[in-house]
Amino acid sequence: MSVTSANRLELLQIADAVAREKMIDPILVIEAMEDSLGKAARSRYGAEYDIRAKIDRRSGELFMTRHRAVVEEPENHFTELSLADARVIKSDAEIGDDITDALPPMDFGRIAAQSAKQVIMQKVREAERERQYEEFKDRVGEIINGLVKRTEYGNVIVDVGRGEAILRRDQLIQREAFRNGDRVRALIRDVRLETRGPQIFLSRTAPEFLAELFKMEVPEIYDGVIEIKAVARDPGSRAKMGVISYDNSIDPVGACVGMRGSRVQAVVGELQGEKIDIIPWNQDPATFLVNALQPAEVSKVVFDEDSERIEVVVPDEQLSLAIGRRGQNVRLASQLTGFDIDILTEAQESERRQAEFAERTQLFMETMNVDEMVAHLLVAEGFATLEEIAYVDIDELLSIDGFDQSTAEELQARARESLDEINAKAIERARELGVEQSLFDFEGLTPQMIEALAEDGIKTLEDFATCADWELAGGYTTVDGKRVKDTGLLEKFDMSLEEAQTLVMNARVLLGWVSAEELAAAAAEDEEEAPAEDAVEGTAEDTEEERA
Repeated sequence: MSVTSANRLELLQIADAVAREKMIDPILVIEAMEDSLGKAARSRYGAEYDIRAKIDRRSGELFMTRHRAVVEEPENHFTELSLADARVIKSDAEIGDDITDALPPMDFGRIAAQSAKQVIMQKVREAERERQYEEFKDRVGEIINGLVKRTEYGNVIVDVGRGEAILRRDQLIQREAFRNGDRVRALIRDVRLETRGPQIFLSRTAPEFLAELFKMEVPEIYDGVIEIKAVARDPGSRAKMGVISYDNSIDPVGACVGMRGSRVQAVVGELQGEKIDIIPWNQDPATFLVNALQPAEVSKVVFDEDSERIEVVVPDEQLSLAIGRRGQNVRLASQLTGFDIDILTEAQESERRQAEFAERTQLFMETMNVDEMVAHLLVAEGFATLEEIAYVDIDELLSIDGFDQSTAEELQARARESLDEINAKAIERARELGVEQSLFDFEGLTPQMIEALAEDGIKTLEDFATCADWELAGGYTTVDGKRVKDTGLLEKFDMSLEEAQTLVMNARVLLGWVSAEELAAAAAEDEEEAPAEDAVEGTAEDTEEERA
């Protein structure tokens, strides 16, 4: 390969043609050519030399130069030279200068030309990958149309115009099959720049895919008049979608369904017949849950904010409908609301309430030495523990029919006396188990709590300070996609995670593991972050209320 005046312009023409074909910048192609020609020249003159090629962007003329750095003591004579030698070539040379020598035109052999071609192709591929990544990285969450090119091990490779994307087997709707040449519509789930090029991952099972399909079918969603607040899917089978309207004159559910179901049917057709329940979203979790469990009827909802669980009571004949086939209905409702849901029938709930009532009645009868009627009255008024009776304002006891001043005072005295006995036994038991005085002196733990800790091997303040808040208050962990209950050592004493965390941190301060200043600084940071998050959520909610 010889670069002569006859084919100087041909270099620029080739660069322009390759750039148009690959849809990249022609300058990148010319730079790739320069790198490849420099490599070919080094294979001719010697790989040790620093030889560079330069193509004139206007004329296409090729210039070859050898570069050497001016240093005080040259170590590599191929790429370095002394100041004295440099000044023979350039009289005003200084340390750090770059001395260049022009090289004569040369003919490239077949091997050198092949090597140059490989370098050019490599550089062009890299530029093409960078261009693809830049084009698709900001399109995550969009729906894209493409043609199926091939199938590899169940994964579908899709031609998306300026690149290829992969639709993994687990992102396909069940029983869905594509053949080469089929058109496919999917959501861009992720775009990553990997060593082998940009990887564009598609999905047809993501909840966002359903939401984007509705945005395409329902103009009110596209315009922002209706918002999709939550989506839960069992791909190919059933989905639930919570929607809200910011215009009182527009019914969000009716707008999504469309005239004679035209809009929702268009989405159902794209999702291979997936049934879609469209539910009015409500800011109140309990109300939203009642809507989400449709078509089942709900009798009562008990909301536990600390554990993020909701207990739902349904009529006996509605149980199977509320749970759904293989638990599908309640599972989707749980995903939609973000809460764990326990479903009970009215009979089960009544049986449990009766058992709790009997248990508390028995507790008061045994510990306070009162008859069954008095115990019944206390439980019926909502008293559940001895502490509540012992330390409640006496007016609350006087408000119970049949209780006078002397009766209320006697009940409180008996409750306190019983508590003192229970605490004394707890202290005695804890000392038998080897609890140190440091734990007894720690403020915030009752004798019964200390006994419970001792039975689990926590006998010193140091042991207590190493506990995690969830070990004390209990919590939930996710195992194989399911939330599993972790029972806390002090959970039966109604200790919250915040209370447990405060106690543990106070213990660490007393032991000198952390300073009070550090604790205060951490608390201040938490307070600063919390209002910022609340402000974002509050702004969204306020906006919804204002628009509504």
